[in-house]
Amino acid sequence: MTDKLIIFDTTMRDGEQSPGASMTRGEKMRIAKALEKLRVDVIEAGFPIASGGDFEAVRSVAEIIKESTVCGLARTGYADIDAAAEALKPARSARIHTFIATSPIHMERKLKMEPDEVVEAAVKAVKRAKKYTDDVEFSPEDAGRSELDFLCRIIEAVISAGATTINIPDTVGYSIPTQFGETIGNIIERVPNSDKAVFSVHCHNDLGLAVANSLAAVMNGARQVECTINGLGERAGNAALEEIVMAVQTRKDYFPCTTDLDTTEIVNCSKLVSNVTGFPVQPNKAVVGANAFAHEAGIHQDGVIKSRETYEIMRAQDVGWSTNRLVLGKHSGRNAFRTRLKEIGFEFASEEELNSAFTQFKELADKKHEIYDEDLQALVTDNMQGQEEKIKLVSMRVVMETGETPMAELTLSIDGEETPGRSEGDGPVDAVFKAIETLVSSGCDLQLFSVNNITGGTDSQGEVTVRVNKDGHVINGRGADTDIVTASAKAYINAINRAYSISSKIHPQV
Repeated sequence: MTDKLIIFDTTMRDGEQSPGASMTRGEKMRIAKALEKLRVDVIEAGFPIASGGDFEAVRSVAEIIKESTVCGLARTGYADIDAAAEALKPARSARIHTFIATSPIHMERKLKMEPDEVVEAAVKAVKRAKKYTDDVEFSPEDAGRSELDFLCRIIEAVISAGATTINIPDTVGYSIPTQFGETIGNIIERVPNSDKAVFSVHCHNDLGLAVANSLAAVMNGARQVECTINGLGERAGNAALEEIVMAVQTRKDYFPCTTDLDTTEIVNCSKLVSNVTGFPVQPNKAVVGANAFAHEAGIHQDGVIKSRETYEIMRAQDVGWSTNRLVLGKHSGRNAFRTRLKEIGFEFASEEELNSAFTQFKELADKKHEIYDEDLQALVTDNMQGQEEKIKLVSMRVVMETGETPMAELTLSIDGEETPGRSEGDGPVDAVFKAIETLVSSGCDLQLFSVNNITGGTDSQGEVTVRVNKDGHVINGRGADTDIVTASAKAYINAINRAYSISSKIHPQV
């Protein structure tokens, strides 16, 4: 009999820890709905005690998700657990995920606790969480560098206390697949009450082995994998959900388990997360990269034409590529617009939101004859950003002539008051950024500027991503428009708005 592999998505918690990937409450709700449509089993929505914003985001996700379990992260302190429980109150199915470090280096240098104290804290935390929900997960942080005997001891204790899922994280991406798989197998074999819990893994990608380590664990008894869309996450990222799921599905002959996911929603989720965070997906990324199903070599092209299976081990349609088709044009009505957005995972909260987005859609359709799903994703993201931003672009004029210094004039709305600005620069984008700074003096240090086309063709929207550093915080901004200079202005203003609203968060690694 084939076992079920539980897919635990932590895009909105660990994924958000990628420098610059901070998400607003509205953005988290969009991603949560897309994950629910993907049929992810568990959605880790955030770390409620980290900030008021994180608490509200978790609560909002808990209110709207009906089919997936919603999870909140908590350290072993009672305040953390109580905050998670409160944020998760509206959830139809809730899980509290508590953790404490168990490696010698973490216990000694970070926690400054003796092993006995760590076990006691873990047991108390699980018992506290159990008062709120029967679904309690425990993680021994930095398990990859923890001593096996101690791991077995603390895991046995927390299962006895009521933990139903035991997650073994490779917090610093130190493990090697064969060794990590053996560790999981040994823990399950040695812990007397291991049959009372589901064993899970959460692997980081510092050595590029997160997916390999996760799959090795599955082969040794793990039945939950914690992962993120596009492999987003702390440092080099996490195990990529799309790679885990498609590996298990494609190699049914090898893996003794299967998932319940609707894999045709994978590409949609990938594009949404990329759009929201401003992290472009590299073209050669497995499963969701633009080149994942492209064939350049003549021999490969000939083989695929004769029989797809010669060079493709999975169908593009199975992960959602077939859904990225032309859907709307300038003559499309409001209902068609609303319906298509609902099909790709976005529903409007009010008629006001719909009207605002539809107006932008009509403006885009006047510039761009063919509107694709990718354009709609970018349009909705821009519209939501515009509603939440303190600083908005009202108008812009850029003058550029061979042999002359480029000049930009623009008007910004700052807290509802329109203010004009002007500056020269080394190029049109530089002039625009300097003109913005004459008005806001943000103190942001530009670190990265990237342009990608959203779809093909000369009339394609350009998506600009900027990365700035503000007082040690790394922040991404994004903007899209058929005009690259306008998209650049939107991206820079978006980054500044995020810089103003950023709050200090506690970012635990698990």
